[in-house]
Amino acid sequence: ERFEPAEDLREWIIDTFIAEDGRLTNEDHRHLLDAEIGVLWTNVDNSRNMRSVIGQAELMPPMAMGKWQKARATQQIEEWFGAVPDFLLTFYAPAASMMDDASFCALVEHELYHCGQKRDVHGMPKFGQDGRPQFAIRGHDVEEFVGVVARYGAAAAGVEDMVEAANARPTLMRATISGTCGTCLRAVA
Repeated sequence: ERFEPAEDLREWIIDTFIAEDGRLTNEDHRHLLDAEIGVLWTNVDNSRNMRSVIGQAELMPPMAMGKWQKARATQQIEEWFGAVPDFLLTFYAPAASMMDDASFCALVEHELYHCGQKRDVHGMPKFGQDGRPQFAIRGHDVEEFVGVVARYGAAAAGVEDMVEAANARPTLMRATISGTCGTCLRAVA
């Protein structure tokens, strides 16, 4: 059972989704231009709430730990990346190696969407005194059961925007995704 820094994957994520000239740039991730992101591969199986966890985004430094646990975790992160990044993304390599390009891109962007910028009381992005964005972990846009939507409808379940997005054509075509990813990620995973 291992965790390994994934510098090539980190560079690909930044170049593909975050950089202004990336092939699959997403304006929703613009605030991450100023973020330090660490990326790990793991082969450690992780299940939660009867579901397999295949990707995870964490705000750094680690918080919910005792003093020694936090110091030990921080030391490990610094040894891997040279400093503590703002966010740490971890991907389950066995699952990633079986994904097609669109599924892997969706997984990566799912984790990037968790990497949010704090907002003030007026909904405006927050910045620190040093001018850098203040970061936070962002929750999911929609958290609902299919059974609730099936029984009561999208409006009652509060998922109308998600249903509308699901019924529209994707904004990225498979050819665009494949031209960016190819099968190179399968070799890395």
